[in-house]
Amino acid sequence: MKKINLALWGDNGHQIYKDLELYPEFELVAIGAFAESAESDLLQKYSDIKLENDFEKLIHDYGVEMISLCSGHRSEQADLAVRALDKGIHVYAEKPCALSEKDLDRIIASAAKSKALFHEMAGTLWEEPYWSIRKIVQSGQIGEVVQVLAQKSYPYADWRPRNEKVDGGLLAQVGVHAARFVEHVAGQKIKDIYSQTSTLGEVRKNSDLKMATSFSGRLENGGLYSCIANYLHNPGMGSWGNEMLRIFGTKGMIESCDAGARTRMIIGDKDFGDLDLSDEKLDFLAEFIKEICESRKMLLSLEEELSPTRWMIRARGFQ
Repeated sequence: MKKINLALWGDNGHQIYKDLELYPEFELVAIGAFAESAESDLLQKYSDIKLENDFEKLIHDYGVEMISLCSGHRSEQADLAVRALDKGIHVYAEKPCALSEKDLDRIIASAAKSKALFHEMAGTLWEEPYWSIRKIVQSGQIGEVVQVLAQKSYPYADWRPRNEKVDGGLLAQVGVHAARFVEHVAGQKIKDIYSQTSTLGEVRKNSDLKMATSFSGRLENGGLYSCIANYLHNPGMGSWGNEMLRIFGTKGMIESCDAGARTRMIIGDKDFGDLDLSDEKLDFLAEFIKEICESRKMLLSLEEELSPTRWMIRARGFQ
């Protein structure tokens, strides 16, 4: 099996080095822009890899075929992605991959011209129970989707960036999960958006961290959606984050609560209880690898994949 020469750039986010053993298709050849502790661990574990903190040299000098981006500042990530794509290097980028529609369109245009492929780390749909929920919705069991209610919460911490240029901010890096629930899971395209944010609860000085947001609007089919996101999750829940999704259709309702711990479907006067999640599970990065190695098409087009990020960029305009 010919391996994919992989480089990792930055560790600000869900960098994939902790999961490399799950993907034997990768050959890690170089890393750059890592925190000292993570850098040391990787150099010790993978003795043959190179350390290169000059991005231009990283994508030129080491035979890199794919790069995973978790840049120290999300505001820089779109430019890095475009530079890699222009060199024919596949790109897997932490969310948000861009902080402006102009940069998002640059990525899409570069991917269209390049022999290489681009994906954001947009695997929400590929996780259970959301994969099964999408299949049920598409089967028509709950009828036509009329309204979607979604929530995503993470805990507050002193290490949360005070500047949204670092991680994209609450809407773009947390709210995007809720937007994916609407578009990728419920299968409904957002038509418009209105959002509000609050800094209430952020006690640090010189911080623009948003603690809570709500955004809502109309769906292209005429239905409605309402979403919230916040940094108000408490560890007593027993999970790192907390999320909720309820999809209301003309025939029934399907839901996932408490980060997927509870699921339920009701159609008419029948309560089907917990969803059957026994089907084969897919893995987003594994699907990306198949797209590279076997030319398999991904379930979503790149425009569909990035649409939630686009709407979160638009929502940030209300801040």
